[in-house]
Amino acid sequence: MTAMDFFARWRVRIGYMLAGGVLWLSRPEPRSILLGAGVGLVGLWIRAYSAGYLHKQEVLTVTGPYARTRNPLYFGSSILTLGAALAMNSLWSGTLLLLYFVLVYSFVMRREEMEIRARHGAAFDAYAAAVPLFFPRLKAGGQSEPRAATFSWAQYRKNHEYEAAVGFFLLLIGLIVIWRLHTA
Repeated sequence: MTAMDFFARWRVRIGYMLAGGVLWLSRPEPRSILLGAGVGLVGLWIRAYSAGYLHKQEVLTVTGPYARTRNPLYFGSSILTLGAALAMNSLWSGTLLLLYFVLVYSFVMRREEMEIRARHGAAFDAYAAAVPLFFPRLKAGGQSEPRAATFSWAQYRKNHEYEAAVGFFLLLIGLIVIWRLHTA
């Protein structure tokens, strides 16, 4: 098993294990929780918007946010991770979260690119040449799909994107509990 395969398969489980450690190291305060929640909501919005366009394993999605970055879901996740780090109000927690994200998702993005390239060949190569891997650009990449794609709530639900929102809100509740325990 390669590192790409390992992180792709185990990233969520590793994240759960990491969560216990970063929560233990966290020192949340109402202000940090609110700031982190605000930043995290931006990340959740980007993820939700992206998931409403994504047709996994069906077509090469190149419209909507995918016209600006090949990985808008992961870009949204990076902002969500930053929000969590800010909410935790701990240099150690934030550093661990951000290192986890960079390490794991750099492998995951490369692995997924290999799979998509194998499935879509030259169409993916043209898309990859026109659209950046991670950081979005302001102007869309100019690719088009055979059928024009638009945002779909049904696709959002099919991609189970609501799970990211539930997880983030549970994290915020956990941080509020930790803050209350520290101030009691």
